Amino acid sequence: MPHHKSAKKRMRQSFKRRLHNRYYAKSTRTAIKKLRRIHDREEALAMYPQVASMIDKLVKRHIIHQNKAARLKSRLMQHINELGEKAHH
Repeated sequence: MPHHKSAKKRMRQSFKRRLHNRYYAKSTRTAIKKLRRIHDREEALAMYPQVASMIDKLVKRHIIHQNKAARLKSRLMQHINELGEKAHH
């Protein structure tokens, strides 16, 4: 346990921030899973901008790394494009 007043405050702040960050990260992960479960291309395309925006906000808040965000968005787009290919076959 911290002894200094400033260290106690820092602990309170970091705990609060951690909960806040976990909420944003978890809700984004849930949205990503939901998008991956969609098998209709039009529906997935409609949902993609919203999920991409959530991912970008995690980067802005320094919760995930920029490269991870790029990878996630890229893979989601690949998923959507594969749905399009399946519809043509």
